[in-house]
Amino acid sequence: MAVVLAASQVRTCFGDGDQTFAALCRGDSGVAPLRHPDPAGINVRYGYHGDGGGPFLASRWLVDCVRRAVAEADLRPGRQRVVALVGTGLRELAAVEEWAVAGREVPRHRLHFRDALAEAVPGLADIITIANACSAGGHALALAQDLVEMGEADAVVAAAADGMTSSMLAMIGRVADVPTERVRPFDAARQGVLLGEGAAAAVVVSETTARSGLARLLATGLSCDAYHETAPDVAGICRAMRDALSRGDRSAADVDLVVAHGTGTALNDPTECAALRQVLRDGGGDPLITAIKGAVGHTSGSAGLVSLDVAVRCLASGVVPPVVGLRTVLPEGDGLRFALQPVRVSPRLVQVDAFGFGGVNAVTLLEPLPGGARWPAST
Repeated sequence: MAVVLAASQVRTCFGDGDQTFAALCRGDSGVAPLRHPDPAGINVRYGYHGDGGGPFLASRWLVDCVRRAVAEADLRPGRQRVVALVGTGLRELAAVEEWAVAGREVPRHRLHFRDALAEAVPGLADIITIANACSAGGHALALAQDLVEMGEADAVVAAAADGMTSSMLAMIGRVADVPTERVRPFDAARQGVLLGEGAAAAVVVSETTARSGLARLLATGLSCDAYHETAPDVAGICRAMRDALSRGDRSAADVDLVVAHGTGTALNDPTECAALRQVLRDGGGDPLITAIKGAVGHTSGSAGLVSLDVAVRCLASGVVPPVVGLRTVLPEGDGLRFALQPVRVSPRLVQVDAFGFGGVNAVTLLEPLPGGARWPAST
């Protein structure tokens, strides 16, 4: 049984969802000099920063998105059984690092997001943090659909948040020969990944009870191949794609738009191209492909839900933004249709990819609602 996305809210380096989609369509990049005490020491000089400062930024971004999503969906926590599932890669590790340097101890429960959301949105039936690398938002979405379909919740807020941490910055700096200047997904001259910051929240409700909505959430396919600590695996990603198609009762030929994971790294981009070719192209499909990390950076656990928001806006607007930073398609992408400029199209089925360390993969399928999407008046 399909469910409906009743709301979607994001925060990226550009601002909210309207501002982010407009920047993507213009081909803008939000890359900026890294706000870090010692960029040279970690071999990272640039990032895609969210707004604000101080500790527990991820919680603040998350609270903002969840509050707006709950209001947009007209939920009544307390009167309805509303559950919040928060996907993340790093939780509040940035605050731990900052306070540790200052000799302060961070309460362990603040690593998770229960307290922040319980205070901000009273009446939530449960709040669960899912620390599942860069596909965490996609896994939260899959669990949200399960809870709604099984009648365990009237509505589920699938959310995610992540900020930059010194340890993660140092890790990406160590694998780069020279500091990456910007993320260039699927480009032959890509240098590597840079981190982005932000949060996202999507509300999932039953199709039978939804008064209106943004899109039909058909299915999310999952896999956990444990192939390598960090390297992606074609077979594992293919399993997630096929799982989504099977759960959604759709064929590869039905997919006409992919919002790809597209990290701009040496291994991910060729691997994702191979999986798209094996599952979609070899299955009779020829989808248009876009990706957003060249504009907003890699937002870690929230990456899948930020891509979901873009996918819904593509369905609603009939416009697909280009892959920002892509100039010359990598050899492994030969024959795949990448959006190099804004494209006017009316997708029937959109696939959203999100892959994480350890081979945790999530692939989501969306389609338009009959009669089109209902967006807030400000959109």
